[in-house]
Amino acid sequence: MRIFISGPSGVGKSTIITNILQRNKDFTLSVSYTTRSPRRGEREGIDYYFISRHRFEEMIEQDAFLEWANVHDNLYGTSLEWVESRETEGKHILFDIDVQGVRQAKQKGSHGCFILVIPPDLQALSSRLNKRGTEDEQALTTRLNNAKEELKAWDLYDYLVINDTIDTAVRDIQNIIDACRCSKQEAIGNLPWLQKIE
Repeated sequence: MRIFISGPSGVGKSTIITNILQRNKDFTLSVSYTTRSPRRGEREGIDYYFISRHRFEEMIEQDAFLEWANVHDNLYGTSLEWVESRETEGKHILFDIDVQGVRQAKQKGSHGCFILVIPPDLQALSSRLNKRGTEDEQALTTRLNNAKEELKAWDLYDYLVINDTIDTAVRDIQNIIDACRCSKQEAIGNLPWLQKIE
C-alpha cells in the first residue's frame, strides 16, 4: 500500500507523519534523493540520499524516479527502485510529498491513497509559521504564497484532512489508512483465490 501525504509548510505534516509511523509498524517512510546539503543531524540513507545535481539529472534521464520536484531551488525525488524493493519486502510506503510529486506519481499510474493536510484557514497557517520563528518576512511571504498554490490543487487528492489539532488529524488519517487496508485494490493481492471463483 502507498499512502501519499501532502500539506503546505507549517501545517504540521511532519508531526502527523511521525505519529502515523509510530502507530503503523508495517509502514516505512519513503527516503528521497536530494541535491541540497545535509542539515545538522541528518543521516545519509535515513533522512535523505544526498547526491549531486549532475547525478540527479542523470537519474531523471534514466526515468529512475517515481516522482521528482524542484522545491526552493533544490531537487527532490523518490527512487522507483527503492519503493519497489521495500514493497517486495512486504512494507507499506508512506510518502511525504508535495503537489508536483503527486501529479507525477499519478501520471505514472501509481496506485495509492492521496491525502492533503490543510489548515483550518490561511490565517491559522500564517500564525503557525510566525510562531516557528525560522523565516524572515520575505521567506514567510514566499511560504504563504507557495501554500496558496499547493492548496489550489486540493482536487488531486482522495482525502482532505483539516489539522485543527494534531490528535484529531492523526485520528482522521489513521481511519483513512484503515479503510485503505480494506480497499478492493489492497485486499485482492492477499486473496488470489477470490479471482479464481467460477
